[in-house]
Amino acid sequence: MSFAYVSKGPVQKGVDSARTRLVVLPQLRHWLQWPAVMGAVVLALGFGMKSLPGLTSAEFAIDQDMSTHHTGALNAVALTLDALFGDLSGAILLIVACLYLLVIRHAPVNAIAFGAVTAVGWLSCYIVKAVVGRRRPDQTLLADPLVTVPATHSFPSGQVCLATALAFALYYLARRTTWQRPTLGFGIILVLVVALSRLYLGVHYPTDVVASIATASGAILFFSGLWNRHTVAIISRMGFLAPFGPLPSRTDKTRNHK
Repeated sequence: MSFAYVSKGPVQKGVDSARTRLVVLPQLRHWLQWPAVMGAVVLALGFGMKSLPGLTSAEFAIDQDMSTHHTGALNAVALTLDALFGDLSGAILLIVACLYLLVIRHAPVNAIAFGAVTAVGWLSCYIVKAVVGRRRPDQTLLADPLVTVPATHSFPSGQVCLATALAFALYYLARRTTWQRPTLGFGIILVLVVALSRLYLGVHYPTDVVASIATASGAILFFSGLWNRHTVAIISRMGFLAPFGPLPSRTDKTRNHK
């Protein structure tokens, strides 16, 4: 799996370059094929686990074991993440981040790209949830249930998808800067901690959280290919955003390079 970078138009320098950093996103060479394979694997895993109760019971044993080892400090962390990455709070978090990039950083291109990448990765989970329809773990069988089970399906985890999508968006924003490696490390830790918190609370099975990472990643990698082909034409027409910061030119050309 390798990436090709697509550059649009003349290379900008200085502040304008930073404010239009996300006009080009990292793109897989085979940006249609790999996400399609990832999606097929996710669906096969979801239907497979749903149809094999024995494997589901083995997975739930992990949730039950974690439930017997709850501590006050870990409970506080897990419950905080549960609240922070919920649907409403997650949407507010994303809106605030986009407004910061738009109004404070004067970077409309970055704001749109950040919001789009995060939303695509996050919302992709709900499509898979609807298709697979796997039921959540039974909270009454846990030693120490801490939350009420949401009404949504279990496979994959929306919160892990959101964490994965945010990790991608932050990395895209920081790439080719001195913050690239720290941001990558932070993103990996964020996804792992949120994933473990879902198992700790017993609201997801292990395969749910693994599939979440693949689901969000595949959706974002596919979207990045679309973005690099259509972003200049679309954003350049959004004249109402010009007062906030630089926009790409309609006459920019596309050229590929490694």
